[in-house]
Amino acid sequence: MASAVLLVRPYPGLEVYRGEKILYGRLAEPHLTISTCRVNGGLREDLLFVANHQSCEPKPCPGHESKRCLAARDPEAYHRLVCEYHGLPPERTALLGTAANMTLAALAEESFPLPGTDERLLVFCAATAGVETNAGRAGDPAQVCEWEGGFSRLEPAGTINLLLFVNQELAPCALVRAVKTATEAKTAVLQELNVPSRYSSGLATGTGTDQIAISAKKTGRVPLRGAGKHVKLGELLARAVKQAVREALARQNKRTPETIRYVPRLLERFGLGEEAFFKGLARHLPEPHLSWLERNRKAVLSDTRLVAAVLAYVHLLDQRAWGVLPADVREPLLEQAALVTVALSGKADRFSAYREGLSVVEDPLELLLKALALGFREKWQVPYFRFA
Repeated sequence: MASAVLLVRPYPGLEVYRGEKILYGRLAEPHLTISTCRVNGGLREDLLFVANHQSCEPKPCPGHESKRCLAARDPEAYHRLVCEYHGLPPERTALLGTAANMTLAALAEESFPLPGTDERLLVFCAATAGVETNAGRAGDPAQVCEWEGGFSRLEPAGTINLLLFVNQELAPCALVRAVKTATEAKTAVLQELNVPSRYSSGLATGTGTDQIAISAKKTGRVPLRGAGKHVKLGELLARAVKQAVREALARQNKRTPETIRYVPRLLERFGLGEEAFFKGLARHLPEPHLSWLERNRKAVLSDTRLVAAVLAYVHLLDQRAWGVLPADVREPLLEQAALVTVALSGKADRFSAYREGLSVVEDPLELLLKALALGFREKWQVPYFRFA
């Protein structure tokens, strides 16, 4: 049996452990649990453990690209083998699976004093998160079809898994509402970090394999029935989830406000990640300017004014896709593209000339690339600098 280390006791009745590729909560006192687990999932009162296990690497290892791991082929066998290896009773364990590294899991706790008592309402969250391969936006084209107990295809998985624990009793309706609140909080983080869908040009709202388990301690008191935005429990749930997911994404994917403050990273959901970005830019930016920009990419393409201008341009594209702006938004896009050129060149007095020069480009993404190329060329068109 594999060993595990006690990480923390958030409240009496809960112990959180980490072992070899696993993180789990031991429910030392009765809890009511809701989970998305394919084995022992749904609403349960008899669970002793709620666990999160790393079933594979985020990207397939060489020679194993076409092989589906046991977690996908036979979830019951996977559940049994993992539980037995770690000494957890299979019939009384809810087990989430992921490709995320358990040592990169993030822990967060939020609490609030209960009126008229010396107790606190406490929410504890343990999150693992990976969004590099499988992030998607609700409504994107599906990657699998389930029918008669089988799946037609499974994709490599990035996953956000949430283990949540509450030290007060929740009614079943509150547990269901807590799942909704936690999901909204997760989605808020993805939008704040501009996580791209891997299946469309939209911002991701989750991944295709996200899982969640929420356990609420049975105290014998009147159970809480509210877990939405207007009650304190909902606030604590959302804050704990946001803190844990944000930290987990920073650890697993190095995705932070600082790392996304870079033009190619903001454009990757439009097919313009760094490699494609410079390949596209080469259509509009001749040498030696292209080589200069490539050598100085981080300094130039992380400039605050430029990032702000590009974000505004992307916002227009999103608003058009969502129908807030009509499909024909040629003039606003053209004006914002000229502002992108101004932000890079630093020559605000040239706005009208930039707008006119860019007007020959029809495609919105080509327009943005040309605006960036023009801005970088203009940046060095000054009297004291002469090109060889």
